[in-house]
Formats: sequence, C-alpha cells, structure tokens
Amino acid sequence: MSKLIPPHGSAALNPLYVADARDNQRLADDAAKLPSIVVSSAAAANAVMLGAGYFNPLTGFMSKTEALGVATDMRTKDGLFWPVPVINLVQDAGAIKAGDRIALKDPNVDGNPILAVMDVTAVETFTDADLALIVEKVFRTSDPKHPGVAALLSQGKTVLSGPIKVLNFSYFKAEFPETFRTAVEIRDEIEKRGWSKVVAFQTRNPMHRAHEELCRMAMDRLQADGLVIHMLLGKLKEGDIPAPVRDAAIRKMVEVYFPPNSAMITGYGFDMLYAGPREALLHAVFRQNMGATHLILGRDHAGVGDYYGPFDAQTIFDEIPKGSLLIDTFRADNTAYSKKLDKVVMMREAPGHTPEDFVTLSGTKVRDMLGKGIPPPAEFSRPEVAKILIDYYHALDNG
Repeated sequence: MSKLIPPHGSAALNPLYVADARDNQRLADDAAKLPSIVVSSAAAANAVMLGAGYFNPLTGFMSKTEALGVATDMRTKDGLFWPVPVINLVQDAGAIKAGDRIALKDPNVDGNPILAVMDVTAVETFTDADLALIVEKVFRTSDPKHPGVAALLSQGKTVLSGPIKVLNFSYFKAEFPETFRTAVEIRDEIEKRGWSKVVAFQTRNPMHRAHEELCRMAMDRLQADGLVIHMLLGKLKEGDIPAPVRDAAIRKMVEVYFPPNSAMITGYGFDMLYAGPREALLHAVFRQNMGATHLILGRDHAGVGDYYGPFDAQTIFDEIPKGSLLIDTFRADNTAYSKKLDKVVMMREAPGHTPEDFVTLSGTKVRDMLGKGIPPPAEFSRPEVAKILIDYYHALDNG
C-alpha cells in the first residue's frame, strides 16, 4: 500500500464539489430560484479548482483583506501559506449583499448554467491602489500588455467573498472526458497504482524531445514510481496551441515512447495566469494536493515574454519560509539535444560544448516550420508529435 503525501493544510482533501447525486440535484433545484450572477472566466476556473480539491483547504472566495494579505505576505487570514489570491471579481454586484445565497453562472458554457452556489459573507470594492498592489505583487509587473495583468484588470473592482458549493466542472468534463481529472481522482489513481514518489510535469504546450527527456531525467534521478503529466485545459493567451491538439500530441508521445503504466496523462481546469514565480508556487500547492511529491520546474516556468528571469520560478522556492510546502521540486536547466553526446542533456551538465553543438530552435521558428508543413529535426521533436502539430497548423491555414 502506498503512503501518499498529505494535502496542503489539512489531513484530508476537502473538495467543494457536491458529489452525492441527490444532494447535487437538490442544491441545483434550489439554486435555480436564487439571485444569480455570471462570473468571469477566472472566477469560474477558481470555482472548478475549489470543487476539484486542487485548492484545498480553501472553502471559497477570499475577502478583500485576505486577498491583499495573500498578495503581500502569501498567507491567508489563518496563517496558511498561499501564493495567489483566489477571488471572485465582478463589474457590478447589483443588489447582492452580505448574507445572501447566490448562484454563480458559468460564462464559458452556452446558456450560462449554474456552476456553484455561494454564501456571500461580504461585498467589497477594491480601490485602484488595491488592484495595483495585487498586480505588482502577483505578476511583478503592472504592464497592461502582460496577459495575466490584462485578464485581472478586466474583471471589475467589486469582490464577492464567501464559501461555495460546486455543482459541476464547467466544460472540462464534457470536452476532455479522458483527460480532466480532479485532485481526488488523481490521488485515487496514484493509490491504486501503488506509487509513493510521484513526479508532476506542468505543461500548457505540446511536449517536444527536451520536455520528454526532462521527465525521464527527473524520474531516474529521483527514483520515482511514476509521472503525472498534468496539462492546463483552460484559457490561454492568443497564439497558444489549443488543449485538444496538445492532448493528442502528448498522448501519442507517451503511447510510443514511454513504458506502459509509467505515466498518467491528466489535465486540470484553470485559466493560465502567466504569473511566473507566484504561479509556480501555486502549481506546487495543487500538485501536492493531487498527491505528487515532486514538481518539475523548467526554465521560465509559468512565464511569458521577458517579464521574469529564466530561473526566478525556481529560486522563489528558496525564499518562502521553510515548511510552507511538503512537495519538493526538481529544478532543470535548459535542455537540448547534444550532437556530441547524441542525446538530450541539461546544457549546464554538458561541458566542452559550444552553442553549435546543441540542436536549439525558438518557439517562433518551430511554429514557422510546422505552419509550412516542415517537421522540425527528429532531435527536437518526435515525428509522430510533429505530424499532429503540422495537421493542426494546416487546418488553421485552410480554415
């Protein structure tokens, strides 16, 4: 019997999804009669993460004071380590007031079905200075061109706080039935497989050779029992490859190149923040909640553009108080194919190499090649993966 890592901040997971079918239906019937509000995509994603147990042990959306405290000190009002505010921002709360029970409607599904029920403890307003503080602390920039900053500032200034009960997992279960998994389901599967030491790999992109080998390095060096490839299934910035294409590419890579039963392919329902170091910490929190003992941190983890240094998302783990998290990290340098050694290596572990000794391609160059139907070199991308991506770009151009 495997002994799993405990969840963050509690002895057992506290998913906020109403799992009992009769209780769920009863609450849904009641919710249909409640005052309602269509929430932002970010708030809906937060609700899904709360429902799935990923944001354990939180019980709902944070108040203004708690959100500012988390942004500043990475602590909840109870002193729990938490790196990013989990908030429900709206443009206009209308007549909603403290003490109301309301239905939260899903902005991402046709007809805006009810996603969750919320007991409102406070209706407050962020000042411009409050929002500026959150943005600066969480994203380390106030540049409105940063996709995470832009998304946060577009949601409104009114913050609704209070506990929630989640009725469904938005579009994620329906659109990704083979991939979307809750933290509860992943824990159960890890338990079933008898794994104890478990490596998690975060991705919002297809996996090329360097990613594949990085997972192998982590598993070998940590002597891990298994790997959980955990892909983001929510909203991304314009130009990122959509989740179904990534899913297909990753499944093909694992099917062909990984030993049977060594890797689980899963996904979670969240909108990317592109918050670099702070988001890396959040990734660690919810990977601990799903049962992983180690999180792979690559170069510029959860970053975008040049807002963060290449290893800021690694060094932030040395800056948080000891004991904040039980999950450990596997920290990687740039990985690339060495022509000299005829394999993918971490570049810092390859002495006597010049830049010309590595097969490196920029993301722009790869997209350009794929868009023209040219497979990248086999040292960079598996041919089976390249074919799926070429087909995607071809369909895009002919759409």
